[in-house]
Amino acid sequence: MEQRERTQGCLRSRNEIDRLTSDEIEGGKLRAVHALQTAIVRWLARAVPAAIAALMYASAALNAAPLRIVAIGASNTHGFYVGNEGAYPAQLQALLRAKGIDAQVTNAGVPLETTGMMLRRIDKDVPDGTDIVILEPGGNDRRFLVPPQWRAANIAEMEQRLHARSINVIVYDEWIPLRYRTLDFIHLTHEGHAMIAAALLPRVMEILDRRRSEVPPRRNASRPAPTR
Repeated sequence: MEQRERTQGCLRSRNEIDRLTSDEIEGGKLRAVHALQTAIVRWLARAVPAAIAALMYASAALNAAPLRIVAIGASNTHGFYVGNEGAYPAQLQALLRAKGIDAQVTNAGVPLETTGMMLRRIDKDVPDGTDIVILEPGGNDRRFLVPPQWRAANIAEMEQRLHARSINVIVYDEWIPLRYRTLDFIHLTHEGHAMIAAALLPRVMEILDRRRSEVPPRRNASRPAPTR
């Protein structure tokens, strides 16, 4: 009888030891999991604010830098009849600044120029650091009997050179109703320049949105020149 009791006592002790050992193992696992979770939370607490700060800094740097635009064209870009202050480059600059964008739109229009003349000066008149070039080819090629294929080739070459310098290009070569022209049916009225500035604004904003989001462009900002 006494021997049986001793045997049962040993069995109970062994079961208790096994139970304790199992509890210790489970407790160790829980502590390890808790330590891992704590480490992950601490890492996230450091990494997430740093990533947010980096994004905010990049966004602030982008917004702080002035937007540099150069308008290349002939007499209408230059502002014949309305002057530089009334021409579409100045009006576009005003529209952008009204949106809180620090834009600098340089008027590089030269009266009587053809696209071939623009091509010869494009590298010189568009300085490094330019963000966008607005190319308004105008109608002097037709007036001076330049073949349409030459005109198209000149426009394409200017776009290629600017893209090679990582400069966005907007080609404005749209048909303009006569009500926006002066009595010579060539040059633009103040309302004509306002119309062009308003048409260019969303195209400039599209480029800015792409830059801010760093999303590859869905389509080129330039448009092919229509057949005249």
